[in-house]
Amino acid sequence: MTTAPRSDASRFAKGTFAPAPQRSDMAKLVMSQAWLETKLFWRHGEQMLLTIIIPLAMLIGLVMVPVLELDDPLERIFPMVLAISVMSAGFTGQAIAVGFDRRYGALKRIGASGVPPWGIIAGKIVSVCTTVTLQYILFSLVGLALGAELSIGGWLLAYVGMLLGTFVFTSLGLLMGGTLGAELILGLANLIWFILIGATTYVAVAPSLDGISSVLLHLLPSVALTDVISAALAMSVQWSAVGVLVVWGALGAALAARWFRFDMPND
Repeated sequence: MTTAPRSDASRFAKGTFAPAPQRSDMAKLVMSQAWLETKLFWRHGEQMLLTIIIPLAMLIGLVMVPVLELDDPLERIFPMVLAISVMSAGFTGQAIAVGFDRRYGALKRIGASGVPPWGIIAGKIVSVCTTVTLQYILFSLVGLALGAELSIGGWLLAYVGMLLGTFVFTSLGLLMGGTLGAELILGLANLIWFILIGATTYVAVAPSLDGISSVLLHLLPSVALTDVISAALAMSVQWSAVGVLVVWGALGAALAARWFRFDMPND
């Protein structure tokens, strides 16, 4: 004797498959987007080269190889490398990534999935902050291995400075990545990256500068961030450098909010 199969009506409670549209939780949405951005970032070979390998090679090479006539090269090189790593992750990495995401329509497709524009940008910012945090931990461990003396208070204060630098360079990266063409961004972002690295390295290792050249160099965001981190590690705050970063960040954020586009003009 066989038993007749139960109908679907008795197998599932009434209303199980009824549509229930509702807005996703915004915090979960941003964190999901940030997790996606972070995974893509760390899987990209060029991003790893810019944000980890080159700064790490500079830190180890300039400290271990006696090419600089400095009493304590680590004292100057360590803050400089931290600033360069933030610039690489926030500015160059984001500018290129956003530019090509726009070029191939990735941002439009993400937007079509229900993620609002501000959610995409917030996800990118959280992703960069996560990357910078991991960078800071890695470079701090390497610095300690090379002989750096880091106090807990100075280390935490320097982390606050790095987050300020992350805001500055990410806003500038989104400005460039969201306004120019992908091919132009690729060349221009790398060119600016090299120029800022050169200026920052020169200020860090050169003898004391004075005059108009010193003023102009310390107005650059990468040099200002190096000054902020260096002072923070010594449990101090260099307010003039903080002011320079705030101005750059406010300018970049305002212009990015005004001119950022999620697609290319010819799409």
